Amino acid sequence: MKTKNIYLFVFIIFTIVSCEKFLEEDPRAVIAPETFFASDNDARQAIQGTYAILKNNSIYGQVGLDHFYDNGADIIEPNRPANFVQPIGDYILDEALADVSVQKMSVSDTWKDLYRVIFNANFIIDRVTDNEAILEEVRTEVIAEARFLRALSYWHITNLWGNAPYYTEALTLDEVRVLGRTDEATILEGVIADLQFAQGVLPSTYPDDQRGRASRWAAAIIEAKIYMKQQNWQAGLTKCLEIINESPHVLLPTYEEVFDPANEYNAEIIWSLDFARDIEGIFDPAFPGRSFAGNNSWRPSMFNPRLRDEPANSDERGALREALSARGEAFNGTGLQVAAKDFAETFPLNDLRRPLNIVDNYLGFELNFPYMAKFWNLDLATSPRFNHEDNRMVFRLADVYLMAAECENEANGPGGAYQYIEPIRQRAYATQAEWELVGLSQQEFREAIYDERKWELAAEAHRRYDLIRWGILFDVMENIEYRFWSPAQNIRPWHVLLPIPLQELEQNPALLESDPTNNGYR
Repeated sequence: MKTKNIYLFVFIIFTIVSCEKFLEEDPRAVIAPETFFASDNDARQAIQGTYAILKNNSIYGQVGLDHFYDNGADIIEPNRPANFVQPIGDYILDEALADVSVQKMSVSDTWKDLYRVIFNANFIIDRVTDNEAILEEVRTEVIAEARFLRALSYWHITNLWGNAPYYTEALTLDEVRVLGRTDEATILEGVIADLQFAQGVLPSTYPDDQRGRASRWAAAIIEAKIYMKQQNWQAGLTKCLEIINESPHVLLPTYEEVFDPANEYNAEIIWSLDFARDIEGIFDPAFPGRSFAGNNSWRPSMFNPRLRDEPANSDERGALREALSARGEAFNGTGLQVAAKDFAETFPLNDLRRPLNIVDNYLGFELNFPYMAKFWNLDLATSPRFNHEDNRMVFRLADVYLMAAECENEANGPGGAYQYIEPIRQRAYATQAEWELVGLSQQEFREAIYDERKWELAAEAHRRYDLIRWGILFDVMENIEYRFWSPAQNIRPWHVLLPIPLQELEQNPALLESDPTNNGYR
């Protein structure tokens, strides 16, 4: 049973954030500005509070980043028209729609919260550096973790907006609000420097009471992904092999085990954010109208079915409810993240991963929509609606194996790449005749990677990023049939990036100086 300790602390005069200590439950007093960073514990609390921002609905708490990395691709879609995912999924987003927020989820919310992480990380680094009230070992550790969180945020920002404001000093909010955009290549140079520093300091593993913090391997996988985006295949391969050969992480025997809610810290998971139920969001008085998601996750409710939609034969709804109740379960989700029509129709029938990604019959009842059971938690006792304790998986080792396979193929051809894709396929099929790949050309292996990443990492916030870096987003979307959307009619070349939200442009006209088109949306 996971528990949490929630702190409130003041970040000088600029922001107040919620803070968790990973596995305790004992509220503490507010720390005054004049005493803040006066001890090792103060510095560690500051880092924990910055992790809390990542749990907001706009980032990892619900489907904030999923909007950009999965919607508008070929894996998930809502089971009905839904305003909060349609602008991106249907490619009708504009500057004004980027400001529309539902449950603290919008382009604007994600922009603000990623920059809040950066603001806090810079502030922590400034206050900890050369602070003799804090042990040198703790200073180094805290700075490394702050630099990781800053790098993570800038990585997401460059993926979503390309060129963007970039700063690594403890600026005031007024100073931040007049920054123009820095080119993406320069930002990524700084990101890699931060990630490399973090890898030199962060531990390989954490004790049980600190699980949820990012290890050196979380920093390593982001660095590898950046090299791949830059098509620096050898550097990407080297970093992937470092993770495979030197980290404590291993592939689990079966796909199903990876997503077992009773084993959320299994050996395949490189990093996941720790959540617990019954801990509500905390109001943030420094930013009126906004609050933190707290430690209870909303995301499983987005993937859980909604009973009013099921089963296919509505006359059997009562029987389905009774069958679920007998198991201590309920269809009490929203159904707003289901397997896309094309994804469900093309997922190989003999793939052992299919039952975790495509559920169209449950307890003998035929369902209207195909659901993704690997993100389900129907248990009423441990996972009530919008109050789940399920962790949010961010990175896992299977991704790294497929990254290594891609890097090897791009650098040297497929000959040496089979060894990295085969472990993933071996657990996905019952026989060697099904999983084995032989005699592929470089292009054929490249296309095999396209498919393998689709099936293995479905709805884990990778797909749209992959399609964009492969340069095939438009080709794929032109041939996808959705239930309610028509992205092929709407998608345009500039949709590989998001617009900077209108309210940000109004507050800071400097954001348009280097690009008056706002990533093509003007």
